[in-house]
Amino acid sequence: MSDLLDIADAVVAQARDDEQLEAYVGRSTDTQVRVYQGEVEQLAVADSLGVGVRIVHEGRQGFAYCGTFDSEALAETVSEARDNAAFGEPDEAAGLAEPDGVEPADLDLWRPGLAEVATDRKVALALELERTLLAADPRITGVESCDYGDSLGETAVVTTTGIRRSSRVTGCELVAYSLAGDEDETQTGFGFSLGRDVDELDVEAAAGDAADRALRMLGAIQPPSGRLTVVLDPWVTAQLMGIVAGTLGAEEVIKARSLFAGREGEQVAAPFVTLVEDPTDARSWGASPVDAEGLATRRVPLIEAGELRGFVHSTWTARRMGTRSTGSAVRAGFKSTPTAGCRAVALTPGDRDAAALLADVGDGVLVQEVSGLHSGVNPISGDFSTGAQGLRIRGGALAEPLREFTIASTIQRLLHDLVAVGSDLTWLPMSAAGMTLVVGDVAVSGA
Repeated sequence: MSDLLDIADAVVAQARDDEQLEAYVGRSTDTQVRVYQGEVEQLAVADSLGVGVRIVHEGRQGFAYCGTFDSEALAETVSEARDNAAFGEPDEAAGLAEPDGVEPADLDLWRPGLAEVATDRKVALALELERTLLAADPRITGVESCDYGDSLGETAVVTTTGIRRSSRVTGCELVAYSLAGDEDETQTGFGFSLGRDVDELDVEAAAGDAADRALRMLGAIQPPSGRLTVVLDPWVTAQLMGIVAGTLGAEEVIKARSLFAGREGEQVAAPFVTLVEDPTDARSWGASPVDAEGLATRRVPLIEAGELRGFVHSTWTARRMGTRSTGSAVRAGFKSTPTAGCRAVALTPGDRDAAALLADVGDGVLVQEVSGLHSGVNPISGDFSTGAQGLRIRGGALAEPLREFTIASTIQRLLHDLVAVGSDLTWLPMSAAGMTLVVGDVAVSGA
């Protein structure tokens, strides 16, 4: 990591006295393996490195990047960012982050041994996943794919305003997509396992989940339309909370693209609902000790006891809204500039597991998968409609599988109609955690 900081230092040293300069240095290695019918179908190893340069001069911001650490190319990138700043739009809120006295959390996110794992072992894990899945049940007729993936990422941020920080993270995953049924019917399912290192991956768990999700859908029928209590599987909850989190970024509020704009202090959810952004929780896939501007990440309450507490902020959004950054700047990499966003959102779990919640529901629908959720949500009005599949709940137990139905509501109503939050907090490969949710009186459109 020291070499990345040295590169950033050298870039920042080229700043002029009358300008602010930020160097964001990134380096990563990513591996993807896909197998099919006992053979490697796809194998890719990609290395990426580069530097993004932001310059702010007299309220105007310029940005440029290069995909190399070559000193001459970096000097040209600084010059290009400077030229771009001259043509930027004046903005009173423009400016780089400044030290705020918050120290980064000490997070255990880096497994150096991952870089030493042979490609043959990664391929072997994917092949073992496929074999395990095919052996799980005679009704598993095949796989769509079985994948292994990993990433090692390092970043450093140095600015003329006094920021000098770095971070690094590793992660790997196994993902299986199964096929179950016969010539008259085919159902699909997926399963996965996550870890910071390959030794943390669980082939049996990933294969078992993929098999179970497909097998439980065999014989699925379309339900009649009506209003029912809906139970959301943790996978579905995570997707939904990710969308909610997206509307709680301050830039979306500033640009009038959030249904929560102007509602701070209002009751926006059931009184037992608490939603928190916390990248300092090392269990989260989005955990990081520092944000994309080099500030320490921190726990940010978004909704507490149903009340909207606020939004996540970058330096720019904080200045626009007259507050302080929450250490929540995110960016796609060295090729982009930062914005405000969530990395690790989670509802505070309840005290009952999924089985207990189903027993209390009595009659309803368990939604285990949705399609088109992100495109089916209006972030301004909160309206959403999504295709779904799952199982009927009868007498507090899972009953017949259901397919080809739609659930529709609004984000606002859904949050108010929450009946219970499960204790089964589940960390997933996305910016939000999942758990079982029970929502009352949801429109289900089927036959």
